[in-house]
Amino acid sequence: MNKVMEHDYAPAVATARDYYNSEDADNFYSLVWGGEDIHVGLYEHPREAVFDASRRTVVEMARRLPRLTAETRVLDIGAGYGGSARFLAHEFGCLVTALNISERENERGRRMNREQGVARLVTIIDGSFEALPFDDAEFDVVWSQDAILHSGDRRRVLEETVRVLRPGGHFIFTDPMQDDGCPAEALEPILARIHLETLGSPAFYRDTLTALGLEELVFEDASQMIALHYGRIRDVLVEHEDEVARAVSRDYITRMKRGLQHWVDGGHRGDLRWGIFLFRKPRGVA
Repeated sequence: MNKVMEHDYAPAVATARDYYNSEDADNFYSLVWGGEDIHVGLYEHPREAVFDASRRTVVEMARRLPRLTAETRVLDIGAGYGGSARFLAHEFGCLVTALNISERENERGRRMNREQGVARLVTIIDGSFEALPFDDAEFDVVWSQDAILHSGDRRRVLEETVRVLRPGGHFIFTDPMQDDGCPAEALEPILARIHLETLGSPAFYRDTLTALGLEELVFEDASQMIALHYGRIRDVLVEHEDEVARAVSRDYITRMKRGLQHWVDGGHRGDLRWGIFLFRKPRGVA
């Protein structure tokens, strides 16, 4: 196995690492974004709790995977605090490896593993999804939620995913994407905020993963959740701003409110896409 050294991180990944390692970001995602599942939620109503909607995404993704058991080996890339990994361990007894770029988030995740009694089943590893430190065909499932957008080389992430996935295994993921027909300039405020040049798109993921030998099983488009989720996060932040400001700087809060509104606006314009993608690696594909 090739261990990725800190100086090998690509610029976009290093930028994400620095951001998620910051005290402001860590406290914000812990206090406002649910602290367990820090990704886009599936909402039943606009005022639903962020944690409940975010957990529903995890439940719905797991429901679409066949035969999750104690024998299933799962890799979660860009795992955040490891909430999805802990869910899979609790519900199915899966052995889950959670790889994530932020050491600060990973320490919080390891602590929660111990507190929830799943440290034997969930292993959290510091690292980049652009160079996975695992052997070929090591995992039955590769899982990712709203993380691949942070790569400046998304094709490389997908190549690595296919490499470590066993024949017959599944790749399930979500990612905030740009609509296939979205003009680049429409996303400038969002891209500037997250220090990226582009987002992926449904066509990019379909074309790239098909070229790498995977079969698309489903894309469940839930793009309406982009505006709903980011708007809900913004509402929670505004409602509890004074409380959040005890742990998060006012400057960060101001920038976050502005950034969240860009995602809401992009979602309402139809420039953004989001949903659950499921692919399978056919048997016989190396």
